[in-house]
Amino acid sequence: MYRRLTKAFAVGAAAMLALGAAACSNERDSGGGSGEGFASDAVIGVALPSKTSENWVLAGDLFTNGLAEAGFQPDVQYAGASSTVADQQAQISAMITKGAKVIVIGAADGAQLSTQVAQAKEAGAIVLAYDRLITNTPDVGYYVAFDNREVGRLQGQALVDGMKANKPEGPWTIELFSGSPDDNNSGVFFSGALDVLQPLIDKGDVIVGSGQTSLKQTAVQGWKSEVAQQRMDSLLTSTYSGDKTLDGVLSPNDTLARAIITSIKGAGKPLPIVTGQDSEVESVKSIMAGEQYSTIDKDTRKLVAQTVKMVQALQGGEIPEVNDEHSYDNGVKIVPAYLLPPVIVTKANAAEAYATDPKLSALTK
Repeated sequence: MYRRLTKAFAVGAAAMLALGAAACSNERDSGGGSGEGFASDAVIGVALPSKTSENWVLAGDLFTNGLAEAGFQPDVQYAGASSTVADQQAQISAMITKGAKVIVIGAADGAQLSTQVAQAKEAGAIVLAYDRLITNTPDVGYYVAFDNREVGRLQGQALVDGMKANKPEGPWTIELFSGSPDDNNSGVFFSGALDVLQPLIDKGDVIVGSGQTSLKQTAVQGWKSEVAQQRMDSLLTSTYSGDKTLDGVLSPNDTLARAIITSIKGAGKPLPIVTGQDSEVESVKSIMAGEQYSTIDKDTRKLVAQTVKMVQALQGGEIPEVNDEHSYDNGVKIVPAYLLPPVIVTKANAAEAYATDPKLSALTK
């Protein structure tokens, strides 16, 4: 009897362990993947925000071509001129109705898509958050992006390096700009930059002239250049009258950087160090002309290619490769992520950074 009970207990325990192991192995696939794969010519939805930057326009073209070349049926949509959430919600719902097996979402507002993401999972589709994290939902499967906190750190360090090159001894006076408050990345970029800048602010080596240091105070709604230019105009009038100098401006992207530079030039002030992001053509020209100091190269070709690779893995019933399973908490779950490394670009390394980019390499010669 004892031997039989022991054997039964052991079998039961083994079964429980096996179930536990199976549960653990499926945790990462909680966004809707069954592990069974799907047809090689399936519809793949791609929902992007408005065409507010060159990179979003390029991403749409790359997804259309890359998914088609891989044998899928791409359905690529943009959320209207104003990047309205309602547009994107409707587009995602339409993709679900079409039977999309994977829906790639560059969120117009990552906090307002939980209903659609849940509907996608219920329909058996897997959601990949592209570039911007989708928050407050357990149903997003994976996140693919550049390391956005590192982007902010690189921007903060570039700002400091540029100011030191211009004026070796501090203190340095700066202003801070952050992106649109409905874009989850805005806070990530800003936090990364403050990883570098806050210790210097605390020591008094860096001074924020206006005193505006919070994400809310520095935000640029909709990533709109006219909003950034108006804020810079106001800062120059209120804080930098007379001979008071501005040594640097933390700008989260290239579009806003150019607007900030336009404002400062219009006021007849000396140009400070201004950061950016996205390697937009006009900003690379500005960097080579000695106006904008830096940008961040996040090669959209690489990000789209990695996303298509993840879709192909899912099609084959495999778990896509990820390289970060602890950093991106969306408020409900840690979303497994594949992060690509960003590259800081200044005039000094632009030729090397863009050597393989035919559009940008010509600008650096």
